[in-house]
Amino acid sequence: MSRTLKYVEAIREALDVSMAKDPTVYLMGLGVPDPKGIFGSTLGLADKYGPERVMDMPTAENGMTGIAVGSALVGMRPVMCHQRVDFALLAMEQIVNQAAKWHYMFAGKGRCPMVIRLIIGRGWGQGPQHSQSLQAWFAHVPGLKVVMPATPYDAKGLMVSAIEDDNPVIYLEHRWLHNTFGPVPEDIYRVPLGKARVVRPGKDITFAVVSHMLVEALQAADCLAQAGIDAEVVDIRSLRPIDEDTILGSVRKTGHLIVGDTGWKTGGFAGEIVALAAEQCFDRLKSPPQRLALADVPTPSTPALAKLCYPRAIDMVLAAGAALGKKDLVLPPEPSTPLDVPDSRFTGPF
Repeated sequence: MSRTLKYVEAIREALDVSMAKDPTVYLMGLGVPDPKGIFGSTLGLADKYGPERVMDMPTAENGMTGIAVGSALVGMRPVMCHQRVDFALLAMEQIVNQAAKWHYMFAGKGRCPMVIRLIIGRGWGQGPQHSQSLQAWFAHVPGLKVVMPATPYDAKGLMVSAIEDDNPVIYLEHRWLHNTFGPVPEDIYRVPLGKARVVRPGKDITFAVVSHMLVEALQAADCLAQAGIDAEVVDIRSLRPIDEDTILGSVRKTGHLIVGDTGWKTGGFAGEIVALAAEQCFDRLKSPPQRLALADVPTPSTPALAKLCYPRAIDMVLAAGAALGKKDLVLPPEPSTPLDVPDSRFTGPF
């Protein structure tokens, strides 16, 4: 049975059903049992499962992530939450040198089943040290699986799959998505890791996007439709492993590719998708693939600078027009809120 939930509620439900099903699942993180409950994603779980399974932690990210890794190695399934991806930088040694390597170093016999929740995204003056999107770092590391759900349905289904996976999964959630809503089945279900989804079929141009860029891409596709341009929107969802077949199938059909990423352009994940298309279906491309990603500057604190830094639906429309040689396109309206605050017009479902 399906009903409408917010993205953050879908995460909480995934944690709840997974903990109820498997006593080895536990939560750890700074603020996990607090009254705010990690933006509401863990509310009520401490009361239901107790302090031995829903644990706060000190601001000692490397040490506490090491404890989570150690518990995973002996049979537990921790879900470790860092309220900002920036905080996890202090734990990179544990994530990259330890958790990611065990399965390989022990010839496939070692397991490290853990989920590391990392919250990304801009907003509310968070600035250069609290609003980065560093998914390309993690996707670069063999041994880590990396997912970025963009809808409430995927937020629940990918979390369940990540918890049940026998090796470490990096689960990145954009905080601008927390209050979006959409249909979510009540029963437990799984969205497989490593599978993209065609959210909107089309024939003229491919938007391949991750995370919050799905919202921007769908708005851009609506604008292009008014000019008779049929855009296909592919939600990549899984950065490692990548669903090459779905992405390349779309590009081969349309011949045009625009990649929307929440991270930086130089050395970013968008370049991986462009390289994939160039290597695998160069002969089908009718225009140069384009990357829409952050400007190569530290993420700004002010709305004025945010306007110059973050790719938006208007940029996707203009990029599509350039690829297709189309002018006089319908452009999306200016956001109803400053660019460091989520636009309340676009809350779902997506």
